[in-house]
Amino acid sequence: MDDEAGALNLSNWESRVPLHLAGYGIDQLLADPTALSQVVEFDRPRLGDISGLDAVHLQCHIGTDTLSLARLGARMTGLDFSPSAIAAARDLSTKTAVEIELVVADVDDAPEVLGTERFDLVYTGIGALCWLPDVRQWAGVVDALLRPGGRLFIREGHPVLWAMSDPRDDDLLVMEFPYFEVEGGTRFVEPKTYVDHDGELAQPIIVSYNHGIGEIITALLDLGFTITAFEEHRSVPWNALGDVMIEGDDGEFRLRSGGERLPLTYTLQARKPG
Repeated sequence: MDDEAGALNLSNWESRVPLHLAGYGIDQLLADPTALSQVVEFDRPRLGDISGLDAVHLQCHIGTDTLSLARLGARMTGLDFSPSAIAAARDLSTKTAVEIELVVADVDDAPEVLGTERFDLVYTGIGALCWLPDVRQWAGVVDALLRPGGRLFIREGHPVLWAMSDPRDDDLLVMEFPYFEVEGGTRFVEPKTYVDHDGELAQPIIVSYNHGIGEIITALLDLGFTITAFEEHRSVPWNALGDVMIEGDDGEFRLRSGGERLPLTYTLQARKPG
Protein backbone atom coordinates (compact mmCIF):
# COMPACT_ATOMS: atom_id res chain seq x y z
CA MET A 1 0.00 0.00 0.00
CA ASP A 2 1.42 3.39 -0.92
CA ASP A 3 2.02 5.87 1.89
CA GLU A 4 -0.84 8.19 0.90
CA ALA A 5 -3.42 5.39 0.68
CA GLY A 6 -2.24 3.92 3.97
CA ALA A 7 -2.46 7.28 5.72
CA LEU A 8 -5.95 7.93 4.34
CA ASN A 9 -7.23 4.52 5.40
CA LEU A 10 -5.71 4.76 8.87
CA SER A 11 -7.21 8.20 9.40
CA ASN A 12 -10.58 6.91 8.20
CA TRP A 13 -10.53 3.96 10.62
CA GLU A 14 -9.40 6.14 13.50
CA SER A 15 -12.48 8.28 12.88
CA ARG A 16 -14.74 5.21 12.86
CA VAL A 17 -13.75 3.86 16.27
CA PRO A 18 -15.96 6.08 18.52
CA LEU A 19 -18.93 5.44 16.22
CA HIS A 20 -18.39 1.69 16.23
CA LEU A 21 -18.09 1.59 20.01
CA ALA A 22 -21.73 2.68 20.07
CA GLY A 23 -22.89 0.34 17.31
CA TYR A 24 -21.14 -3.01 17.80
CA GLY A 25 -23.29 -4.48 20.56
CA ILE A 26 -20.62 -4.05 23.22
CA ASP A 27 -23.16 -3.64 26.04
CA GLN A 28 -24.41 -7.18 25.41
CA LEU A 29 -20.87 -8.57 25.39
CA LEU A 30 -20.21 -6.84 28.71
CA ALA A 31 -23.48 -7.94 30.30
CA ASP A 32 -23.38 -11.62 29.27
CA PRO A 33 -20.10 -13.56 29.62
CA THR A 34 -21.39 -16.16 27.16
CA ALA A 35 -22.42 -13.68 24.46
CA LEU A 36 -20.72 -13.76 21.06
CA SER A 37 -20.56 -11.17 18.33
CA GLN A 38 -23.07 -11.66 15.52
CA VAL A 39 -20.28 -12.45 13.05
CA VAL A 40 -18.72 -15.18 15.21
CA GLU A 41 -22.17 -16.58 16.06
CA PHE A 42 -22.74 -17.01 12.31
CA ASP A 43 -19.30 -18.63 11.94
CA ARG A 44 -19.64 -20.94 14.93
CA PRO A 45 -20.94 -24.07 13.14
CA ARG A 46 -18.09 -23.80 10.61
CA LEU A 47 -15.39 -22.96 13.14
CA GLY A 48 -15.94 -26.13 15.13
CA ASP A 49 -14.03 -26.70 18.37
CA ILE A 50 -11.25 -24.12 18.69
CA SER A 51 -10.64 -24.55 22.41
CA GLY A 52 -6.98 -24.61 23.33
CA LEU A 53 -5.76 -23.30 19.97
CA ASP A 54 -3.28 -20.47 19.63
CA ALA A 55 -5.13 -18.12 17.29
CA VAL A 56 -4.58 -14.68 15.79
CA HIS A 57 -7.26 -12.35 14.47
CA LEU A 58 -5.77 -10.15 11.77
CA GLN A 59 -7.33 -6.69 11.38
CA CYS A 60 -9.24 -7.21 14.62
CA HIS A 61 -10.59 -3.61 14.89
CA ILE A 62 -12.17 -3.02 18.34
CA GLY A 63 -11.98 -6.67 19.31
CA THR A 64 -15.57 -7.87 19.51
CA ASP A 65 -14.92 -10.88 17.27
CA THR A 66 -11.54 -11.48 18.95
CA LEU A 67 -13.21 -11.58 22.36
CA SER A 68 -15.86 -13.94 21.00
CA LEU A 69 -13.24 -16.36 19.69
CA ALA A 70 -11.55 -16.26 23.09
CA ARG A 71 -14.89 -17.10 24.71
CA LEU A 72 -14.97 -20.18 22.48
CA GLY A 73 -11.73 -21.28 24.11
CA ALA A 74 -8.94 -20.08 21.83
CA ARG A 75 -5.87 -18.30 23.20
CA MET A 76 -6.29 -15.09 21.23
CA THR A 77 -4.00 -12.48 19.78
CA GLY A 78 -5.47 -9.51 17.91
CA LEU A 79 -3.64 -7.21 15.52
CA ASP A 80 -4.78 -3.97 13.90
CA PHE A 81 -3.13 -0.87 12.44
CA SER A 82 -5.41 1.53 14.33
CA PRO A 83 -4.13 2.59 17.77
CA SER A 84 -7.61 3.77 18.76
CA ALA A 85 -9.13 0.42 17.80
CA ILE A 86 -6.55 -1.53 19.79
CA ALA A 87 -7.08 0.77 22.79
CA ALA A 88 -10.80 0.01 22.59
CA ALA A 89 -10.10 -3.73 22.26
CA ARG A 90 -7.83 -3.63 25.33
CA ASP A 91 -10.57 -1.87 27.28
CA LEU A 92 -13.05 -4.56 26.24
CA SER A 93 -10.60 -7.30 27.23
CA THR A 94 -10.07 -5.69 30.64
CA LYS A 95 -13.76 -5.13 31.35
CA THR A 96 -14.66 -8.72 30.44
CA ALA A 97 -11.62 -10.21 32.23
CA VAL A 98 -10.70 -12.16 29.10
CA GLU A 99 -6.97 -12.25 28.43
CA ILE A 100 -6.11 -11.26 24.86
CA GLU A 101 -2.76 -10.14 23.46
CA LEU A 102 -3.45 -6.99 21.41
CA VAL A 103 -0.89 -5.42 19.12
CA VAL A 104 -0.79 -2.29 16.94
CA ALA A 105 0.83 -3.18 13.61
CA ASP A 106 0.20 -3.43 9.88
CA VAL A 107 -0.78 -6.86 8.60
CA ASP A 108 2.37 -7.05 6.47
CA ASP A 109 4.48 -6.69 9.63
CA ALA A 110 2.61 -9.37 11.60
CA PRO A 111 5.24 -12.16 11.25
CA GLU A 112 8.00 -9.84 12.43
CA VAL A 113 5.95 -8.44 15.30
CA LEU A 114 4.22 -11.62 16.47
CA GLY A 115 6.68 -14.34 15.44
CA THR A 116 6.59 -16.99 12.73
CA GLU A 117 4.94 -20.43 12.92
CA ARG A 118 3.33 -19.41 16.20
CA PHE A 119 -0.38 -20.02 15.57
CA ASP A 120 -2.74 -22.94 14.97
CA LEU A 121 -5.44 -20.66 13.53
CA VAL A 122 -5.46 -17.42 11.57
CA TYR A 123 -8.90 -15.78 11.57
CA THR A 124 -9.92 -12.94 9.27
CA GLY A 125 -13.36 -11.36 9.44
CA ILE A 126 -15.61 -9.37 7.15
CA GLY A 127 -14.23 -6.22 5.57
CA ALA A 128 -10.53 -7.03 5.97
CA LEU A 129 -9.00 -8.10 2.66
CA CYS A 130 -10.44 -5.09 0.84
CA TRP A 131 -7.94 -2.87 2.68
CA LEU A 132 -4.89 -4.81 1.46
CA PRO A 133 -3.44 -4.04 -1.99
CA ASP A 134 -1.73 -7.40 -2.64
CA VAL A 135 -3.54 -10.64 -1.83
CA ARG A 136 -0.40 -12.70 -2.52
CA GLN A 137 1.52 -10.75 0.08
CA TRP A 138 -1.32 -11.32 2.55
CA ALA A 139 -1.24 -15.06 1.82
CA GLY A 140 2.48 -15.03 2.57
CA VAL A 141 1.77 -13.41 5.94
CA VAL A 142 -0.79 -16.12 6.76
CA ASP A 143 1.70 -18.80 5.73
CA ALA A 144 4.41 -17.28 7.93
CA LEU A 145 2.16 -17.02 11.00
CA LEU A 146 0.77 -20.56 10.89
CA ARG A 147 2.46 -23.64 12.26
CA PRO A 148 2.72 -26.58 9.84
CA GLY A 149 -0.77 -28.02 9.51
CA GLY A 150 -2.33 -24.78 10.79
CA ARG A 151 -5.69 -23.51 9.60
CA LEU A 152 -6.93 -20.32 7.96
CA PHE A 153 -10.55 -19.26 8.48
CA ILE A 154 -12.07 -16.37 6.54
CA ARG A 155 -15.57 -15.01 6.35
CA GLU A 156 -15.43 -12.03 4.07
CA GLY A 157 -17.54 -9.75 1.92
CA HIS A 158 -17.87 -11.26 -1.52
CA PRO A 159 -15.84 -9.49 -4.23
CA VAL A 160 -19.04 -9.28 -6.28
CA LEU A 161 -20.62 -7.26 -3.46
CA TRP A 162 -17.60 -4.95 -3.26
CA ALA A 163 -17.94 -4.33 -7.02
CA MET A 164 -21.59 -3.23 -6.79
CA SER A 165 -22.69 0.34 -7.38
CA ASP A 166 -24.92 2.20 -4.95
CA PRO A 167 -28.58 1.13 -5.12
CA ARG A 168 -30.54 2.56 -8.06
CA ASP A 169 -34.06 3.95 -7.94
CA ASP A 170 -35.31 0.98 -9.98
CA ASP A 171 -33.58 -1.53 -7.62
CA LEU A 172 -31.50 -2.90 -10.49
CA LEU A 173 -28.24 -4.39 -9.23
CA VAL A 174 -25.23 -3.16 -11.20
CA MET A 175 -21.54 -4.05 -10.98
CA GLU A 176 -19.69 -0.77 -11.43
CA PHE A 177 -16.31 -1.18 -9.74
CA PRO A 178 -13.41 -3.62 -10.29
CA TYR A 179 -13.93 -7.25 -9.36
CA PHE A 180 -10.27 -8.14 -9.86
CA GLU A 181 -7.27 -6.66 -8.07
CA VAL A 182 -6.13 -3.42 -9.73
CA GLU A 183 -2.95 -1.54 -8.99
CA GLY A 184 -3.56 1.49 -6.81
CA GLY A 185 -7.01 0.35 -5.70
CA THR A 186 -10.18 2.42 -6.00
CA ARG A 187 -10.79 5.65 -4.15
CA PHE A 188 -14.17 6.30 -2.53
CA VAL A 189 -15.69 9.07 -0.43
CA GLU A 190 -17.95 7.54 2.23
CA PRO A 191 -19.30 10.11 4.71
CA LYS A 192 -21.01 7.38 6.75
CA THR A 193 -19.74 4.13 8.20
CA TYR A 194 -21.79 0.92 8.23
CA VAL A 195 -23.42 1.42 11.64
CA ASP A 196 -26.21 3.89 12.31
CA HIS A 197 -24.85 7.22 13.53
CA ASP A 198 -25.45 10.95 13.44
CA GLY A 199 -23.11 13.26 11.58
CA GLU A 200 -20.37 12.34 9.15
CA LEU A 201 -16.94 10.78 9.45
CA ALA A 202 -14.16 13.24 10.16
CA GLN A 203 -12.14 11.67 7.32
CA PRO A 204 -14.40 10.05 4.69
CA ILE A 205 -11.85 9.22 1.97
CA ILE A 206 -10.74 5.58 1.60
CA VAL A 207 -8.76 3.50 -0.87
CA SER A 208 -10.22 0.02 -1.33
CA TYR A 209 -8.71 -3.05 -3.03
CA ASN A 210 -10.92 -5.79 -4.41
CA HIS A 211 -9.64 -9.33 -4.95
CA GLY A 212 -11.46 -11.92 -7.03
CA ILE A 213 -12.25 -15.31 -5.51
CA GLY A 214 -9.85 -16.98 -7.92
CA GLU A 215 -7.06 -14.58 -6.99
CA ILE A 216 -7.51 -15.33 -3.28
CA ILE A 217 -7.67 -19.10 -3.72
CA THR A 218 -4.75 -19.18 -6.15
CA ALA A 219 -2.58 -17.15 -3.77
CA LEU A 220 -3.11 -19.83 -1.13
CA LEU A 221 -2.75 -22.79 -3.50
CA ASP A 222 0.56 -21.44 -4.78
CA LEU A 223 1.90 -21.67 -1.22
CA GLY A 224 0.79 -25.27 -0.92
CA PHE A 225 -2.37 -24.71 1.10
CA THR A 226 -5.26 -27.15 0.76
CA ILE A 227 -8.69 -25.56 0.46
CA THR A 228 -10.80 -27.53 2.92
CA ALA A 229 -14.10 -25.63 2.65
CA PHE A 230 -15.65 -22.88 0.56
CA GLU A 231 -19.21 -21.59 0.85
CA GLU A 232 -20.94 -18.55 -0.62
CA HIS A 233 -23.71 -16.89 1.39
CA ARG A 234 -26.76 -14.85 0.45
CA SER A 235 -26.49 -12.70 3.58
CA VAL A 236 -24.21 -10.04 5.02
CA PRO A 237 -24.19 -8.68 8.60
CA TRP A 238 -24.98 -5.06 7.69
CA ASN A 239 -27.24 -3.31 5.22
CA ALA A 240 -24.89 -3.10 2.24
CA LEU A 241 -27.41 -2.12 -0.45
CA GLY A 242 -30.06 0.10 1.13
CA ASP A 243 -33.75 -0.44 0.45
CA VAL A 244 -33.25 -3.57 -1.65
CA MET A 245 -32.25 -5.44 1.53
CA ILE A 246 -34.18 -6.67 4.54
CA GLU A 247 -32.91 -7.75 7.96
CA GLY A 248 -33.61 -11.28 9.17
CA ASP A 249 -34.15 -12.58 12.68
CA ASP A 250 -30.47 -13.56 12.78
CA GLY A 251 -29.34 -9.94 12.23
CA GLU A 252 -28.11 -10.74 8.71
CA PHE A 253 -29.32 -8.73 5.72
CA ARG A 254 -30.58 -10.36 2.52
CA LEU A 255 -32.06 -9.11 -0.74
CA ARG A 256 -35.80 -8.48 -0.46
CA SER A 257 -36.31 -10.44 -3.67
CA GLY A 258 -34.19 -12.51 -5.99
CA GLY A 259 -31.61 -13.51 -3.44
CA GLU A 260 -30.23 -16.03 -5.90
CA ARG A 261 -28.86 -13.16 -8.00
CA LEU A 262 -26.02 -12.11 -5.76
CA PRO A 263 -23.47 -13.71 -3.41
CA LEU A 264 -22.96 -11.33 -0.48
CA THR A 265 -20.32 -13.04 1.67
CA TYR A 266 -18.26 -16.23 1.60
CA THR A 267 -16.52 -18.53 4.04
CA LEU A 268 -13.17 -20.02 3.03
CA GLN A 269 -11.07 -22.44 5.05
CA ALA A 270 -7.59 -23.67 4.15
CA ARG A 271 -4.89 -25.81 5.73
CA LYS A 272 -1.14 -25.14 5.61
CA PRO A 273 1.03 -28.12 4.56
CA GLY A 274 2.61 -30.18 7.29
